[in-house]
Amino acid sequence: MGEIRVGTASWTDRTLLDSGWYPATADNPERRLGYYARQYPLVEVDATYYTPPAERTASSWADRTPAGFTFTIKAFSLLTGHPTRVSAIYSDLRPDTDKRTVYPKDLSPQVLEDCWDRFFSALDPLVQAGKLGGILFQFPPWFTIRRDNKQFVLECAHRCAPIPALVELRNASWFDGDNADETLELLSRNEIPYVAVDMPQGHRSSVPPVLRATAAISAMRFHGHSPQWTSKDIHEKFGYHYSDAELAQWAPRLARLADDSDRTYVLLNNCYRDYAQTNATRLIELLDAENATVVHA
Repeated sequence: MGEIRVGTASWTDRTLLDSGWYPATADNPERRLGYYARQYPLVEVDATYYTPPAERTASSWADRTPAGFTFTIKAFSLLTGHPTRVSAIYSDLRPDTDKRTVYPKDLSPQVLEDCWDRFFSALDPLVQAGKLGGILFQFPPWFTIRRDNKQFVLECAHRCAPIPALVELRNASWFDGDNADETLELLSRNEIPYVAVDMPQGHRSSVPPVLRATAAISAMRFHGHSPQWTSKDIHEKFGYHYSDAELAQWAPRLARLADDSDRTYVLLNNCYRDYAQTNATRLIELLDAENATVVHA
C-alpha cells in the first residue's frame, strides 16, 4: 500500500482566518503556514491559478515548512486555456489591449513560451527542497474530449516533467460511455496522474467520481455538494461541510486507491471557514481506522 497524504486547498482564505481555526499566536503569514504544516503534510496552492508565483514567494513556502512537507501548485489560468486577467500576466509580457481578460490565442507563441518558462522557474525553490508534489492542471468546462485537447494534455505533462502533471477534467464528455476507458487509458499509457473528484452532478462541469490509479501518484479532490454550485460567490459554491457518514464511505475507497499507487494526494477543496480543515482531520482518523498508510504531520 502506498502512502496517503491529506490536506486542504487553502490555508489563507479570509473566512478560514475569521473562523478561529488558527490560534491567536498564528498572527502573520509565516506563523499561519507553520501552524498549518504541523497539522497536515500536504497543501494545494490555489492562488497561483489567479496570479503566477514569484520565486521569492516559493522560497518562503519552502523555508516555512518542515522537511517532507508537500505542495501541489495549481497551474496559472493562462496555461490551461482559461480567460486570464491582463493585469495578472507578467508586466513586460502583457498585450497592448483594452480587454480586461485574454485567452492564450490572444498572445503570441513566444509570449506563451515565456509564461510557461517563468511559471516553472519560480517554483525552483520548492523543487530544490523536495517539496513540489505536482502541478494541478484543472481544465475548463468547455475542454471536451477531442484530438487536439488530448494532445494538449500530453503537452502539459511533457512541459512539467519530471514534476507530475495532475490532470483534473471538468467536462462530462471525457467519461461518456466508452470515452471513460479511452480517457483513463490515455493517462495510464503516458503515466499521467488522474485527479478524481467528488462534486455536484448534473452540471456542465460535472464528472463522475471515478477513482483510478493511472500513474505512480494518484489524487482526489473534494469539492463538496453545495446546492449553490453555479453561484459566482466562491464561498457559496464551496461552502459544504461533509458529514462523518459521507467521509466514512470515502475512506475505504481511498485506501483501495492507495493500494495501486506509490503516493495518493487527498485534498479538501470545500474552502469555507474551517470546513476543509475539520473534514481533513476527520478523514485522516477514518483512514487510520482503515489501516491505510497515512502520512501524519
